[in-house]
Amino acid sequence: MATTPAPPAAPPKPTWDPRASAEPPFPWVRPTIRIRLTLLYGGMFMIAGILLLSIIYLLAATALHSANELPFKLLPESKIQLTSNSCQGLQPGLTADQVNAALKACVAEQRQHALDDLLTRSLMALVGLSVIAFAFGYAMAGRVLSPLGRITRTARRVAGTDLTRRIELDGPDDELKELADTFDDMLDRLERAFTAQQRFVANASHELRTPLAINRTLLEVHLSDPGAPVELHQLGKTLLATNERSEQLVEGLLLLARSENEIVDRKPVDLAEVASRAIEQARGEAQAKGVEIRGERTPAVVQGNGVLLERIALNLVQNAVRYNVPQDGWVSVTTELKDGQAVLVVSNTGPVVPAYEIDNLFEPFRRLRTERTGSDKGVGLGLSIARSVARAHGGRIIAEPREGGGLVMRVTLPV
Repeated sequence: MATTPAPPAAPPKPTWDPRASAEPPFPWVRPTIRIRLTLLYGGMFMIAGILLLSIIYLLAATALHSANELPFKLLPESKIQLTSNSCQGLQPGLTADQVNAALKACVAEQRQHALDDLLTRSLMALVGLSVIAFAFGYAMAGRVLSPLGRITRTARRVAGTDLTRRIELDGPDDELKELADTFDDMLDRLERAFTAQQRFVANASHELRTPLAINRTLLEVHLSDPGAPVELHQLGKTLLATNERSEQLVEGLLLLARSENEIVDRKPVDLAEVASRAIEQARGEAQAKGVEIRGERTPAVVQGNGVLLERIALNLVQNAVRYNVPQDGWVSVTTELKDGQAVLVVSNTGPVVPAYEIDNLFEPFRRLRTERTGSDKGVGLGLSIARSVARAHGGRIIAEPREGGGLVMRVTLPV
């Protein structure tokens, strides 16, 4: 009895992560532009203060040391006796020359003490003024960067598909106002392009669906005629299948165009319920192909569009069923909450998928080792639509080869 050969093992996963080299050595240290400007302002002040202090110290030292001689001297025949508590060298009974030498040493010591005191007080003043300079620089940096904050807030509102927002920055015609005006001009062009795209999708939805619906109706009426020739009846079935495929392609293209934008109207959606509905829709096809659908689905509620999220699950489940092994195949569908995010995982048995071909699967009209459509398994837009819908919900979809063949599709959405 012949045995079915085991499928070849999947190629090993790459161990090198290109994102690892891009991470900074100290990820917790992230100086903002305001901090950097503050450090720049404060650093320039400290450098200027140190230079000024050095110049003053050198000038004072030069002025004091230039007057090296005493303003007076005791003559040898002088009978004056000098004593001082601060000058220990002056003792009773010294000669005039010894008194002059002691006075000179004492004056030099006093000059050095004055220079040290000047340096100490100047450094303390520099430290105090540096603290004030850094605080003032931080305030000034915030003042200078406030227009950039306004631009950032406007960009965030625009990211929510609110293209009517504008910066409209007032003030002199400087670099920041030029940047804000350029950004406003870009928003004008984006709004016009987005509006034109919405009109195109609406018009295409009507213009493309109507003739296909008419063709389908005419073909179904013709096929319902019992007196039609067998050849014509077979041709009608072929044309009806082609027309159905064209309808699927149009629906997929229109859904792909609509799902490229971020979802504004969000409602609570349970991924477990969405996955269960998708499984029910694909169960008949799975039973026909002998594919078992299994997996545990725990509640995972996200904010989004239920119809589009159901399309993600349906596309992934249908692909997992259609691209499976001929015998004893299975599809696992699980949902869970992990690290504050909702995760939908669809894995299956199937052909071996090289890791370098994973990205091509998400391109429109691409399949494994094929460039264009030419299969009865779909129109080649399922994974493209799934990725676009996931991005529109602020999430992502990742595909990984499964050892032994098949794929592991992981959809991560914010809760």
